[in-house]
Amino acid sequence: MEIKADLNNLRMAPRKVRLAANLIKGMSVARAKAQLAFLIRKPAPLILKLLNSAIANAKHNWQIEEDNLFIKSIVVEAGATLKRWLPRAMGRASAIRKRTCSVRLILGEYQPSAAKPRKIGQPEILKEKEVVSESTEQAARIEAPKKETGLKGVAPDKPYGASSESKKRHWSRQTFGNIRKMFRRKSI
Repeated sequence: MEIKADLNNLRMAPRKVRLAANLIKGMSVARAKAQLAFLIRKPAPLILKLLNSAIANAKHNWQIEEDNLFIKSIVVEAGATLKRWLPRAMGRASAIRKRTCSVRLILGEYQPSAAKPRKIGQPEILKEKEVVSESTEQAARIEAPKKETGLKGVAPDKPYGASSESKKRHWSRQTFGNIRKMFRRKSI
């Protein structure tokens, strides 16, 4: 059984992520968690989070114990490269490449179990009579609190003081202060 987890569009160079990823290849899950927890590299906590996600997938979807899992493979692939420019002398510009990557983690089992995927329950299909009776019950529940508390009508759309009149009243303060700052000459 293979359990997969992906981490896409990680804003880090694939070379740097591979250094942390190659350390845990083939390790048991518990040992890999310990290794990543104490590794002083920037991608280590992100790979640990991905590993925890894969373990949660195994437990929730396949009912596989954590002790029976190991890292079968971890692959770091290059993603899209963001191109940026840095101004240089004499009107030139030099390119900056901000690289991204994607990490694919596959967990395997030491001893294959007869794990079956968890069945998702089928939604219940109601008949017309049941739908009508439920909707009348819901309407009765909604109306009951209104009668008890004495609320009438619908709440106002805008909160108090958010009218357009207050905006008109304070318009000059909002606008001209910013314009004065924008067109000010050099400060003394």
